[in-house]
Amino acid sequence: MDPNQKKSALRKMTYGLYVATARDAESVAGGTINWISQASFEPPLIMAGIKRDSRLHQAIENSKAFAVHIVGKSQKALATSFFKGGTEENGKLNGFAFSAGTTGSPVLTDPPAWFECRVLDKILRGDHTIFVGEVVDAGVRSEEEALTIRDAGFTYAG
Repeated sequence: MDPNQKKSALRKMTYGLYVATARDAESVAGGTINWISQASFEPPLIMAGIKRDSRLHQAIENSKAFAVHIVGKSQKALATSFFKGGTEENGKLNGFAFSAGTTGSPVLTDPPAWFECRVLDKILRGDHTIFVGEVVDAGVRSEEEALTIRDAGFTYAG
């Protein structure tokens, strides 16, 4: 397989930009993710690929829960602020306000929509874990369109 052809083909896939958060006994964690999809209507299931060596992965493993935030087209700065994880300081996560959700996961107040999941299963392959979570709570704050990786000027595939 030609590695350049593989990379080019994979970069043609469409991806959104999302911020995932979780809380365990140690602290809150967050990260920008883009490998996510709804996997079932009933029950409502989400599958999310989380980098295995990240603090976010550790928090999801420990808490068995996570929140996903739909980043709006005007919120590229929010998405990029979570590229290297999340840090809580002065009651904010990477400078963004949040509150505890139903699962205890941090729910950011700025994104147009969010949902919380309880982990039902996981698939351990490659450098990411695919967490399968059941949506247990959700909310919409605005009708702003979601930011995609292409809109933001980024690529992510290899």
